[in-house]
Parts: sequence; C-alpha cells; structure tokens
Amino acid sequence: MFDRLRGRKPARTEAGILIPASEHALHTARQRCRQMVAKRALLSAGASALPIMGVDIAIDIHLLSRLIEDINAEFGMTPQQIEKLQPKLKVATYSTIVGLGSTLVGRMVTRELMLKILTRSGVKLVSKNAARLVPIAGQMVSAAIGFSAFRAIGNRHIEACVKVAEEMLKMQAEIE
Repeated sequence: MFDRLRGRKPARTEAGILIPASEHALHTARQRCRQMVAKRALLSAGASALPIMGVDIAIDIHLLSRLIEDINAEFGMTPQQIEKLQPKLKVATYSTIVGLGSTLVGRMVTRELMLKILTRSGVKLVSKNAARLVPIAGQMVSAAIGFSAFRAIGNRHIEACVKVAEEMLKMQAEIE
C-alpha cells in the first residue's frame, strides 16, 4: 500500500539483484538500507502516536515485513535470489546465515515471524502502550519508543545482511 503511494515497485518483483560484488557496493547498499529504515521508522512512530491501541502493531507488522524483504533484496538475500546462486555458493550462503544465527536473512517473511520479532521487544511495546494512556506527552513518548524499537530491529537486520554478504564476497574470491 505504502509502495503504491510513493510510486515504487515492491521488492518482491526485484529478484534479479545479486549479492553486492565489492566493498564499495556493500557500503552503498548499507547506506540505502539505513535510509529506508529511518523513513519507515518515522512512519512507525507516526502510527505509535495514534491513540488507538492495536493499530500501531498492525502497521508495524506491515512496515517491518516490507522493510525486511526490501533489505534482503538489496543485499541479494531473498530466497529466490539465493536459489539462483552457484550450488557451492548457495550452500555456503545458507551455512553462513545459520552460523550467524540470523532469523530473517534469506527467509520468507511471514506475519507470524514479524509478531515473534516484535514480541521480543515486548518491554518496549508494553511501555509504549502504557505511555499512550497519558494525553499528548504519552503519545510523544510512545512515538519515540516505537521509532527506536523499529530502527533497532531494522539496523540489526542490515548488519546481519552485511556480515553474510562479506562472507559471500570472501567465498566468491576463493572460488574464482
């Protein structure tokens, strides 16, 4: 929905992007993703400021699932993109993902998975909802908590993707 409003194509159709081929490309991808995280964290903060309980969670799930998909696509880490890799590189990619313990890199993003991620930051969600009960100031605190929680999840995922991509660059260098 938000993608159509901004006139951009959803990441689900962009399965052609490969793993960044150099350190510079990796740095550029990281910067683009950080900008994406900041913009969507602002949207999340706006939803958190709404005085209606539960709406912010639904919006966060939607925004976060799209963000994770877009970040994965940016680094060439969607399941479709990984399947297009050479067999040795594909196995190495999945091994690296498992070795890093990442729950979102290279996986299909589902609603249940997003709920699981959001409930991990449960203290922030509870304090965000409690703060909302105080008029105006509580809504501002709720928005600030929502922004920081969303940004932390997004930036953590970016760093996980960067680690996997760095390992893949090393593996590609060894194969060639």
